[in-house]
Amino acid sequence: MATATKPKRNYPGTFITLEGPEGAGKTTQVKLLSQKLDSLGIAHVITRDPGGTPLGKQIRRILLTPGGTVSPMAELLLYQADRAQHVDELIMPALMEGKLVICDRFIDSTVAYQGYGRGIDMEIIKTLNQMSTGGLLPELTILFDLESEKGLGRLHPGGHDRLEREAIEFHHKVRQGYLKLAEEEPQRFSIIDATKALSAVQEDLRRIIIEHFADRFSIV
Repeated sequence: MATATKPKRNYPGTFITLEGPEGAGKTTQVKLLSQKLDSLGIAHVITRDPGGTPLGKQIRRILLTPGGTVSPMAELLLYQADRAQHVDELIMPALMEGKLVICDRFIDSTVAYQGYGRGIDMEIIKTLNQMSTGGLLPELTILFDLESEKGLGRLHPGGHDRLEREAIEFHHKVRQGYLKLAEEEPQRFSIIDATKALSAVQEDLRRIIIEHFADRFSIV
């Protein structure tokens, strides 16, 4: 995959995505960050992919409920359907209002999981990502990285969703896919060692955002 150029903004807001393998702790970290943003009066939206809209919540249930059978291509198309609705209904309107939008997973998850993990052709994924987002790219993507075994070990044994229950080899491919993406686009990606203590990871998260967007807001 060719190295991407830094995305151009055609909106006044700020778009950040969080990525990482299972058990990386993104959800906990974004909740802590949101509390800090609230205390500073920084207008923001926290959302997730899939499931950021009413339609997306239904799609998320189909995709992640254990026991169901979803073919790789159907899986890919369901994620893209969710994303198209998500961008149109929530993400782009918030960006046009000048808000900071932080999305837990976005197009890079599709490349990592359906591309590297499932083996679906990368050109098909690239085309569908472009179609579903209208070309929207995050200005910053923060990758919470840790070994697959450690991440899965953090999850409650009875709470694994359909993707979390995949074989360990699948999760290894996903992680390597993420690292490859970060290597190819260092201007967009920042990597956090997700094995650190919760407070240290939060400190790293805030520091990275400050370094990238010091001219827009401060999170101290």
